[in-house]
Amino acid sequence: MAATPQNPAATTPRRKVSRHRGEGQWAAGHHTPLNGNEQFKKDDDGLNVRTRIETIYSKRGFDSIDPNDLRGRMRWWGLYTQRKPGIDGGKTAILEPEELDDKYFMLRVRIDGGRLTTQQLRVIGEISEEFARGSADVTDRQNIQLHWIRIEDVPEIWNRLEAVGLSTTEACGDCPRVVIGSPVAGIAEDEIIDGTWAIDEIHERYIGSKEFSNLPRKFKTAISGSPLLDVVHEINDIAFVGVEHPEHGPGFDLWVGGGLSTNPKLGVRLGAWVPLDEVPEVWAGVVGIFRDWGYRRLRTRARLKFLVADWGPEKFRQVLEDDYLKRELVDGPGPAEPSGRWRDHVGVHRQNDGLFYVGFAPRVGRVDGATLTKIAEVAEAHGSGRVRTTVEQKMIILDVEEAQVQPLVEALEALDLTAKPSPFRRGTMACTGIEYCKLAIVETKARGSQLIDELERRIPEFDEPLTINLNGCPNACARIQVADIGLKGQLVLNEQGEQVEGYQVHLGGALGLEAGFGRKVRGLKVTSEELPDYVERVLKRFQAEREEGERFAAWASRASEEALS
Repeated sequence: MAATPQNPAATTPRRKVSRHRGEGQWAAGHHTPLNGNEQFKKDDDGLNVRTRIETIYSKRGFDSIDPNDLRGRMRWWGLYTQRKPGIDGGKTAILEPEELDDKYFMLRVRIDGGRLTTQQLRVIGEISEEFARGSADVTDRQNIQLHWIRIEDVPEIWNRLEAVGLSTTEACGDCPRVVIGSPVAGIAEDEIIDGTWAIDEIHERYIGSKEFSNLPRKFKTAISGSPLLDVVHEINDIAFVGVEHPEHGPGFDLWVGGGLSTNPKLGVRLGAWVPLDEVPEVWAGVVGIFRDWGYRRLRTRARLKFLVADWGPEKFRQVLEDDYLKRELVDGPGPAEPSGRWRDHVGVHRQNDGLFYVGFAPRVGRVDGATLTKIAEVAEAHGSGRVRTTVEQKMIILDVEEAQVQPLVEALEALDLTAKPSPFRRGTMACTGIEYCKLAIVETKARGSQLIDELERRIPEFDEPLTINLNGCPNACARIQVADIGLKGQLVLNEQGEQVEGYQVHLGGALGLEAGFGRKVRGLKVTSEELPDYVERVLKRFQAEREEGERFAAWASRASEEALS
């Protein structure tokens, strides 16, 4: 009988022991960069690239730019390389970054709270005309984006923007992006609380500071005291939503962990009421958690929404209170149902001081430099010095005397900027699309504008609130999952079996108390050419089948697949 081995390891295959590196969470001691993005951020803070742009790249030209600056750190100053013209959508995921890069940039002007003076708007318009081939887009995060920017011109553009109090600081990058806010903060008759002070304090204390300039991914903030719930708070990393506390009065309900892209998640309430003067401190606490505990190993899991989903709201609030604020937060109520069906402030509305504001609708956010300058001139000619952008790619002129309202509306109409848009013009948004974006697969802006015209011609009697959002790729910059009709760009086969531009259709998404991502009908894809026919067909079925007072999203959630196809 053989002897039993005294050392089991002598007969057991040796397992390879590997050191677990975790998710790249700094607070867990995982400081070793686990991907290229984390490495270049560790090598040099993104904010430092400005000096190189001003002293080297703007003087030596595009070819002198270090690749980690070009496709990484320059974003911290609002600069993305744009797509080289003529590259079709089928090559988006195939070509290397340097093959997609044009030698021009998109420049994002940061507009916190959507607040602009007419002087600032005029300067943006002039920069567009002089340096950006007249291009300009109003985004769904209240910024204005310019294209065709040469690196040689960037320092002069910065000088002009900063001379009027604007900047591109942290307009992009793994840092706190623009703080969106109610465009009618401080003037709305029905406002619960004005969050302007908090937006300014956050900007003053933290934007451009290295305390939060190296986050796992981008960080999006929303602050609004409007009962319209006008800043899409459910899909931001952090949101402060105006509420009335039964004991403490007006303040903010705290939400965290929202976001869309390819893994959409709605934000969750922490059940905490935050007074106005504590908003910046609480904001910094949440950003600190993201910086320290956020997942840095995989870029696809590096948003705050994944940490919130894993921890849950109770643990997140506990960590915030115990480790970052060093005190407990006050429990508070959630927001009431939105006070209106449209939340974009389009039209003529009375302010709390007796003056009026006028909201109007550019086509899918696409304007140009000359138009921006004319908007500033029209506003001033009718007594206003203040303009706002909205999260629906719309604009607003504030402080208009009653006698000037109708002349202002007519002046805007002459610029094709209507304050009385059809539901289609009012509710259609589009991302940048293949014209400039290196991630895009299909055209969006022109397609959205054409769709508006077709629907106005085909269904002129349609008068229900409706959102139609077009996105050039799966990343959901245009919020397709929370639109009544969301259109995700992709290549599809037409009847002849040819690969052409088209869209996967999402139906019945919504924000508000009935927030949800809607539904995708199995196999439902439409070509760009078929898009007007499809939308017309679905909307006519909705008109025929809807119950009294029923919204499109509710109908789409119960309708048969046949009715939606």
